Amino acid sequence: METCLPSLDAAFHALADPTRRAVINRLMTSPAPVKELAEPFRMGLPAFLKHLRVLEDSGLIATEKTGRIRTCRVRIERLTEARSWLSEQHALWQARTDRLADYVETRMSGDENGG
Repeated sequence: METCLPSLDAAFHALADPTRRAVINRLMTSPAPVKELAEPFRMGLPAFLKHLRVLEDSGLIATEKTGRIRTCRVRIERLTEARSWLSEQHALWQARTDRLADYVETRMSGDENGG
C-alpha cells in the first residue's frame, strides 16, 4: 500500500469542503451545467467556480464546454480510488481492534481464573 499518492491527497483535499461534497453528491445523479450546480449555494459565481476548479484539478470531476454551456460530470474512477484507500484503512483498523479485543478478553479470563 502506498502512503503518498498525490491523487489521493488532492481528492481528500477537495472532499474536505462541504460545498464540494454537495456538488459531488449532486453530480452522482447526472451531469449538470455550472449554472444549475451553483443555484443552491449562497455565493457568487466566481467563488463557486473556485470550488469547481479544485474538484476538476483533483480529478473528481470533468467539465465539457458546448457553446456557452459548461457541463460537469463526476469521475467515478477517482472516487473509487479514495473509497479503496478508506476500505483498506478500515480493514487494517478493524483487524487491530479485533486483536485488542481478543487480548483484553484473554487477560480478563486469565484474571478470573486466578492467573
